[in-house]
Amino acid sequence: MRTLIKNITIVDATGSRNGQVMIENGKIRKVYKPTGRVQTHFERVIDGGGKTLMPGLIDMHCHLRDPGLTYKEDLTSGLSAAAHGGFTTVCAMANTKPVMDNIEMVKTNLDKAKTIGKAEILQVAAVTKDFSDSDFVDFVALKDIVPYFSNDGHNIDNAETMRKALEISAETGILIATHNEPEVDTIRRDIEMMKSIPGARLHLCHISTEKTLNLVRQGKDAGLNLTCEVTPHHLYGSGLDYRVHPPFRNLRDKNALIEGAKDGSIDICGTDHAPHSAADKQAGAPGLINFETAFGMYHTVFAREGISLARLSAMMSDAPAKRLGLKTGLIKEGYPADLILIDPRREWRIDVKQFVSKSRNTPFDGDLLTGGVLWTMKGGNIIDDRGSFV
Repeated sequence: MRTLIKNITIVDATGSRNGQVMIENGKIRKVYKPTGRVQTHFERVIDGGGKTLMPGLIDMHCHLRDPGLTYKEDLTSGLSAAAHGGFTTVCAMANTKPVMDNIEMVKTNLDKAKTIGKAEILQVAAVTKDFSDSDFVDFVALKDIVPYFSNDGHNIDNAETMRKALEISAETGILIATHNEPEVDTIRRDIEMMKSIPGARLHLCHISTEKTLNLVRQGKDAGLNLTCEVTPHHLYGSGLDYRVHPPFRNLRDKNALIEGAKDGSIDICGTDHAPHSAADKQAGAPGLINFETAFGMYHTVFAREGISLARLSAMMSDAPAKRLGLKTGLIKEGYPADLILIDPRREWRIDVKQFVSKSRNTPFDGDLLTGGVLWTMKGGNIIDDRGSFV
């Protein structure tokens, strides 16, 4: 089926332009200039109403709690919430129950997700079995079906285990992603290790301080294969008494992170979507949910700080696609028709009662955001529609 999306502004990491997009067999077949000749026969024409078409969002860091903790979230609710927030691909962390540390568990989640028809899941595997101190998973068996390896939620405190993981990364090309507590000391340790392990590939999850950002800059200046991500809540809020890991930082740290997003030191905008039940949250469980608010929170900050929508697209689509080795994240001929229609001027209030996620844990209920997702398309099919132009 051929689909034409017209009356749109096209924005991706390469910039902004007016145009029209033709989709066929789930892929972008043609990107037309506004005055370009458009073939006349289409089975479906979608009028974008003057709004903005962007690549689908890619989240390198979320928690879907399936299996074992599905009272918080499950694949259906999580992937549906992701689609509602504009995400077409998400990387689910391995801290399930039991831990996602073998090929059978990974394949089970991938097969379950295919039947849901919402966002696509890339299932992360643990670095060590059951998050143990030094018993590694079977990297060779897993490396072709997982995006990367991470013990996120747990620090790799054993320095020799971390060194060996980086050495395996250099030998095999796998990507290691780390949860870092204490943040500055752990990241300093790992960057120093990388300097003696040519070819090691490391991604730093949810950085939150100015000191960390300066370490990242130093590591990149040294030529290390190093990327990092930030979360919506660490760019949007500061000084809140609400338990997250890492915690909300002070205003100086928040402003430093915004500058890092602006100058390119921070590569990726993730979510760290971390659903919890009300009882678990009351008992002290760290984290908050971000799928359905991430784009609006990021856009609100970026617009206020004069950071372009193209830069936001780079950090939420193109950069994660590149780090994961995916041919997506741009509005480009031959790429998958994974797209979102957004209204950058739309003002809306966070309302936890309207969330698709099973969970409600956020301190931002009632906040006014600017910039909203209208619909989400995966492989040429609209998988979530908020009412388009309402």
